[in-house]
Amino acid sequence: MDLANLGLLGLFLGTFLAGTVVPFSSDVLYVAVLAAMPEEAIACLIVAVVGNTLGTITTYLVGRAGKTEWIVKYFKVTPEKVENQKASVNKYGAWAGLIGWVPIVGKPLLIALGLYKAPTVPTVLTIFTGIAIRFSVWTLILTAAL
Repeated sequence: MDLANLGLLGLFLGTFLAGTVVPFSSDVLYVAVLAAMPEEAIACLIVAVVGNTLGTITTYLVGRAGKTEWIVKYFKVTPEKVENQKASVNKYGAWAGLIGWVPIVGKPLLIALGLYKAPTVPTVLTIFTGIAIRFSVWTLILTAAL
């Protein structure tokens, strides 16, 4: 299935999936859809931000549903290491959500934010802000080039 050919629906589905733990690039999809529909730049921006934000929040909630005891039991991480990880997450708190979209580090970071119970509302707001900035930059670059 070619998500780019589905227009805004495909963009929503693809950006949502990319926000979850599914290994998928929303950037490539966004560029393809926006290049095919430059007259719909604002609609593409809104759909991509909403889809990716909802997918990313899903990843955060997966972490939130977890228990630190599981890390110790199933992944053989020492309780001291868990406390160190928790301290690192608490150091930046919800602000770390700004980079939750970054490839490779973003998904584990989001799961950690959930697992170590970063406050939900501020975390969701920073996730949204980071994603909105990211897709806004893409939109500005692409609309200037098209």
